[in-house]
Amino acid sequence: MGASLRAARALVLLAGFYLLGLVLLAVLGAMGWAAHTWAPASLALKLYIVAAVLAVPVVRGMLMLRTPKDDSPQGVPVTEQQEPRLWRTVRDLADQVGTRAPDEIRLTADMNAAVSEDARLLGLLGGTRRLYLGLPLMTGLTEAQLRSVLAHEMGHYGNSDTRLSAITVRGRVQVARTIADFEERAGKKADKERAQQEKKNDKRMAKGKEAKEVDTTGAGFTYRMMAKVYRAYGHFYLRATLSSSRRQELAADLAAARIAGRDATASALREIPALASAHDFYMRCYATIGVGVGLLPLPGEVLGGFRHLLAGREHELQEMRQDLPTEPTSPYDSHPAIAERVARLESLPDDGRREEATGPALALLADTHTALVAVENASLTPEALGLRRVDWAELVHESMAATAARETEPLRRAIAEVTGSEPSLVSLLNALDMGVGWEIADRLPKSEEAAAATGRAAREFARPVLSRGLSRLALVELAARGRARWELSWSAPAQLRLAPGYDEELPTALDAAVDDRPDTAPLRTLLAA
Repeated sequence: MGASLRAARALVLLAGFYLLGLVLLAVLGAMGWAAHTWAPASLALKLYIVAAVLAVPVVRGMLMLRTPKDDSPQGVPVTEQQEPRLWRTVRDLADQVGTRAPDEIRLTADMNAAVSEDARLLGLLGGTRRLYLGLPLMTGLTEAQLRSVLAHEMGHYGNSDTRLSAITVRGRVQVARTIADFEERAGKKADKERAQQEKKNDKRMAKGKEAKEVDTTGAGFTYRMMAKVYRAYGHFYLRATLSSSRRQELAADLAAARIAGRDATASALREIPALASAHDFYMRCYATIGVGVGLLPLPGEVLGGFRHLLAGREHELQEMRQDLPTEPTSPYDSHPAIAERVARLESLPDDGRREEATGPALALLADTHTALVAVENASLTPEALGLRRVDWAELVHESMAATAARETEPLRRAIAEVTGSEPSLVSLLNALDMGVGWEIADRLPKSEEAAAATGRAAREFARPVLSRGLSRLALVELAARGRARWELSWSAPAQLRLAPGYDEELPTALDAAVDDRPDTAPLRTLLAA
């Protein structure tokens, strides 16, 4: 479908929103006329009020002619003087597509690349073009793969996708606004009804009567029905526009393959879902692991550390590249399934081009570290920027030590309740020597089976629980004394390393401490060594 037909369809769909509003206003007007003609005066007055109240959100939606302005563009803008090679690459690709290059390039913290255009007159006139380029994406791609991604984005410019999106977005926003308005009014109506019923219940209870169940099912019913009408149109609107959006993505893929090569484009698409999953894991389990204890990686490493994870887990990534998503992420995803896109590309005739530039895409930047630091400073919250910055080894050790200390809290509470003393490892050892360790174990969380057990069986259930708690307390103490340390691994979970000799002696000492006839001397000796 050409740009003119797509523009015409977008305008028709937008006009459909206003037509729907006019139809609903006509129905409400007819309801008022019918009430005036045939209904008793008291009922007619109520219907007038209902019609007027329902008409307000409809009119409001139709009169909201302007789409909301976005916040300031995200990311860090880079000039041609700062990043000459990146700008030269983008301009070259835009020339090959046959379109105007972006006016701005902004580096972001997202696993994504995207383009936008501040079009005017519903997209009839172009405006400022921006390319958003995520540093995590650049971290995981080769230069050839990044060129294909950039060619894809330039293809959107060349196909007028960014300009015509203004009309489509206008319709989506106005439908969503109207639905939200009706739902907000329905919610307020339900809240008001709930408050009234609760007030009546308070009066009933004050008189010694039983309170009635609060039921707000009917409150806001008319608002919800109107919202359903607009929601149905919204679903139709999305499906009608998404089919075009998905065709645009496929067309941009073909443009990328023509310019950057079939293999580079297909391999980039294979890489993206694997990188997205790896980046989510990295942010959860590495970059933010120390936030709870006030720590972050060194400047530039919040984003830059991702490269270490990719190098350490290459085998896992290779498996993920072969297991491509076969469905869009949602029914309203504007992109076709990755598997479909890759299959289309790989079915193209071999163009004889292999990935020429196999070096890392980050090499396109003049100063990678400076870019990483600048984007981090722009994307992190002021609170995050105020955290203490440490190297990766210290970050992992301190974070894991703090996690281990938190896991000892139930045991510490039980020690304090039973002994009345400071909830420390020494207090627990003293309690074991006095034979009250089982009382402490009895206060720890337990399974239903363990709770029902008595006598010898109860003790056997409690023994591993007490042993695990004692082990955690001992490890926290050893870590504080420098005899245990969690070591960073980019290919596996952090590993706990004990000082020489402790690997063999600690398990035996723990077993002796929780024996039927406790002997804490071996553990005390290890701690005092």
